[in-house]
Amino acid sequence: MTRSRTTLLLAAALAFLAPLTAAHADPAPPAAPALLTVTDPGFEQGGTGWEFTDGTGVAVNNPHAGSRLVYLDAGSGMKVSQTVTATGHGSYLVSAWIATGGPGGRYTLRINGAAVAERTLPAAANYRRHTLGRIALVPGDRLEIAFASGQGWINVDDVMVSPAAPADPRVTSSDPEVVAMFDWAKGKANSWVHLPGTQGPLDADERQTGGTGTGVYAPSYWAGYANRSGYYSRDAAHQLAGAGVLGLHAENKEMLRAFAATATAEHAYYPVWALNFDNRTPLSIDYRGPSLFVREVPAPFELVQKAEEAYRWSGDPAYLDDPALWAFYRHTAEEFVTLHDGQKDNGPVQVAEGTGHGIFQGTASYNEQSDEPLTEAGDAIGSQYQAYRAMASLARAKGQHTTAARFERRARDLRAYFNSTWSGTGSGADMVRGYTTDGRALTGWGKENSWFMPMKGIIDPGARREAYLDYIDAQAEGAGRPDNIEALTYLPDTFLTGNRADTAWKWMRHVYAQKDVQHVNTRQGTNGDYPEVSFTLVAQTVQGLMGVTPNAPARTLTTQPRLPSGMEWLSIEDLRVGDSAFTLRHDTDRRSTLTHTTGNEAYTWEARFPGAHDTVAVDGVRRPARTEVVDGATYTVVRTRVAPGRTVTVEVR
Repeated sequence: MTRSRTTLLLAAALAFLAPLTAAHADPAPPAAPALLTVTDPGFEQGGTGWEFTDGTGVAVNNPHAGSRLVYLDAGSGMKVSQTVTATGHGSYLVSAWIATGGPGGRYTLRINGAAVAERTLPAAANYRRHTLGRIALVPGDRLEIAFASGQGWINVDDVMVSPAAPADPRVTSSDPEVVAMFDWAKGKANSWVHLPGTQGPLDADERQTGGTGTGVYAPSYWAGYANRSGYYSRDAAHQLAGAGVLGLHAENKEMLRAFAATATAEHAYYPVWALNFDNRTPLSIDYRGPSLFVREVPAPFELVQKAEEAYRWSGDPAYLDDPALWAFYRHTAEEFVTLHDGQKDNGPVQVAEGTGHGIFQGTASYNEQSDEPLTEAGDAIGSQYQAYRAMASLARAKGQHTTAARFERRARDLRAYFNSTWSGTGSGADMVRGYTTDGRALTGWGKENSWFMPMKGIIDPGARREAYLDYIDAQAEGAGRPDNIEALTYLPDTFLTGNRADTAWKWMRHVYAQKDVQHVNTRQGTNGDYPEVSFTLVAQTVQGLMGVTPNAPARTLTTQPRLPSGMEWLSIEDLRVGDSAFTLRHDTDRRSTLTHTTGNEAYTWEARFPGAHDTVAVDGVRRPARTEVVDGATYTVVRTRVAPGRTVTVEVR
């Protein structure tokens, strides 16, 4: 999650911009040209390729980014448009940043003269991002992108074409709100995906709005501020699961690999904080040189955890075989921890530390708005714990069982140390969530370094964890609530991890209800125009409420209904895991139905239900139930094979 205030102050004081050298990123093959190319999408070339009627033109008074925009005067009959020809087969979404002085304007897509998507624009003087599509094109199709006048002036900037995501999951439910939420979120998330081969600005930000040059964009999606030409490690980590649901496996892998390639010894095994959409060069606002760039301790650990998650969604063996990725996992779990552990004595375990001196020197926590000189933080130690678990899982999948056992042991030892010593003996507001450089233990509300601890599963189950979840909910409801919507997107994850579906759903509904409210950073448009909002709502519906845990390499799918009170049933179609697709339905927390709609091989379905039940029925046939305890919670568990084309229903009684 990006932060602008501190970054801007440092950026204003530092004029030297250092590019990432060739040693930090492997050469990339030339990208193939995009199959659908819009000329001058940001109007920086004066509107080349666009057609203008009277009462329209290019202006410089109110750009969304760069230095130019197009305008349409108020009234009827005015139009700005461009027609482009598809050179290949594909499905697309088309987005544009639009501000209006009144209602009634129109944004339209036409294929070969016929309107296929259209939106009436509301009155909104601040820029908002509007998206139309999915539209399918074949070679030779002529796509017209058109903006027509209304009752007030219209400004348009930064038109963007996105490839339609490989998966098109569809949610239905007894609760219409979750359906509307998911439909909005999946379309919005897809609209942030870049079409590989597109030319675009590099190093664009609020200081240099047009960037410092152009480059060819690689497979990637927006993860961070919408006025910067790159993606951020923190945002990308939090958006990866939603991208996995949409089948954006190529983008996830290329972005993770790009970060991995920058985690060099010269960088003290930190990945750079943000990369341009070329997947090669660091975003200059956050990078000055090898010893002066934004870095935060939880980020490398989260990227390792998310690489393991991406492997389970996709089944792509590159997550095990790619040398850059494997080196990154190993260096993060080994050298990074050793190199950044030296201030606080933690006995036989190692805990990665920050410097206590700000984001350009390496902070211990994601909470950049705190002035606490943290050396160790709850979000960092929780993320380190999950990185150890991910390293063990990846090593096991690679056949390195000794390495897997070593990191399983490190994860157990770190969690035991956290609960016996590091977090103190207090509960709720009295639980320790960080240590300062002079050794002081910090309690109370720390935002990220508070809610990450239960979200990462490092707190042992029991009354103490439950009390801390109560404390987090109360603080986030009160005066300590973060003022930026992207911070609140973590709260559903926190409570879903703790099996508190009602509280998680409350926060999902809150985030969704704020989507049309202006973001605290006015350059970002509405809250819904911050990419993290849509990606996380997608994941929280599927991984959270539906409890989907994929394991494509092992051809296993685990599900656990977490439907909130009042939601009688929830279903998803086109749930993609590896090369298979499924339809999954939960009826309350007592019956689940899985259909293996497409695929080549059978999957093992592990259907979990909360609580201990005497019997289960598989397709109506009763059999004795089996229970398991997972992180303190008891589940009734059924494992059954689901071949392609087969539907299986499991019910507890």
